[in-house]
Amino acid sequence: MEGSFSCVFKRALLFLSLHVLITFFMHKGYNYGVEGKITNHTLSISSLLPSPSCLPSSAKASNRKSTLKLVHKHGLCSPFDRDHNPLNLSEILLRDQSRVKWIQSQSSNSSSGQKATAAASLPVKSDITVGDYIVTIGLGTPKKDLTLLFDTGSSVTWTQCKPCVGSCYTQSDPIFNPSQSSSYANISCASTFCSLAGSGCFGSTCKYSITYADNSSSVGFFATEKLTISPTEVIENFEFGCGENNSGIFGTAAGLIGLSDNNISFVEQTAAKYGKYFSYCLPSSSSSTGYLTFGKEGRAPSSVSFTPLSKVQQDSEFYGISIVGISVNGIPLSIPSTVFSSAGAIIDSGTTITQLPPTVYSALRTVFRKAMANYTTAPADSTVDTCYDFSKERTVTVPSITFLFAGGVNLDLDRSGILLMVTASQVCLAFTANDADSDLIIYGHVQQRTFEVVYDVAGRKLGFAPNSCS
Repeated sequence: MEGSFSCVFKRALLFLSLHVLITFFMHKGYNYGVEGKITNHTLSISSLLPSPSCLPSSAKASNRKSTLKLVHKHGLCSPFDRDHNPLNLSEILLRDQSRVKWIQSQSSNSSSGQKATAAASLPVKSDITVGDYIVTIGLGTPKKDLTLLFDTGSSVTWTQCKPCVGSCYTQSDPIFNPSQSSSYANISCASTFCSLAGSGCFGSTCKYSITYADNSSSVGFFATEKLTISPTEVIENFEFGCGENNSGIFGTAAGLIGLSDNNISFVEQTAAKYGKYFSYCLPSSSSSTGYLTFGKEGRAPSSVSFTPLSKVQQDSEFYGISIVGISVNGIPLSIPSTVFSSAGAIIDSGTTITQLPPTVYSALRTVFRKAMANYTTAPADSTVDTCYDFSKERTVTVPSITFLFAGGVNLDLDRSGILLMVTASQVCLAFTANDADSDLIIYGHVQQRTFEVVYDVAGRKLGFAPNSCS
């Protein structure tokens, strides 16, 4: 009798525990199938809208000394004047395509059949359009704060400099004046750096010229300077571009920090200090903050799942990855895995939404539309074609989307990585199709939201840690 009572009591306790857990996860907006996998997200419409004020993130990297606050350049946390630089998603997506087309033109399997090349007369380097997220660093002695775009697809770090011998665009920070810094020095034309950069010369000084895919440009001199990340994190003799003739759509950022897989990028220059290891977390919305951090210090390795990094082709500075599948509500899309491997893929901080092979996107869209059949559709916008009118809804239930990477890494996208809100009456699936199945897949920054994305460049692996910023 005693044993029977004990058994009943244990079962009751187990049932109660399961009930509490299920209630907790349902409250968080998750529903679970019979195998315990997330099968959909239930969310309020208000949660899709940006907050009316900046909400600092509860970021897990705040205790790391080599950490910079990261914000969207058009968002409420941006130091830029938003009255002159409003967020327009349609324009962002259209501009995004010039970056996508340029990146794909550099791939050997481009559907255009022609691989783009840099201009033949050095010192000109063709590059991609720049990204959407900004960080603030210190430059010079005494230190001057500069707000820079950060980009994993660019190699050169540069800022506008006085004197502007050609033209300089308007930026939020005062333009850097090298004559007022005691630690500034021009780089010699005979230096190893100048040779690695493939640059030309102006007299004995190393010169650079970058033209981006959208015809934005920066021209100036390579120099060394003291770069400050935090009061305890200072990089002496950092090699950067001091731009005296600059134009284009950089917003009011002072320049750019280049984090590509290249021998002159920030990653390579700081290899002795940070071990070619950096990470970032992009917030769930433009009204929240994220972070960019360098080195392994203060990180729990067990929280990160790693997939191999690869080279898309030998001379590429992009970070190659291997996507092996996509699941919706825990069910794999019915497509051959060769569609992913034939195209190849990169991860990119500057491309907004993920660009998929038409075969993959068509399958994803079909399953997604079926799951969303009870909701009112809305017109397409720019490059996104699966949109809904949620203006009369208080909550919506959205299917989960999981990306499967090589090495057994399965990434359940945050709900902010599934939908893009143009307005309450136009909320769209945050993916688009390439022109051909052979075109390079680009894993965009919307799908990276709330994950700490860890680049272990020396170890040739890429990591993801979920729920790392809000």
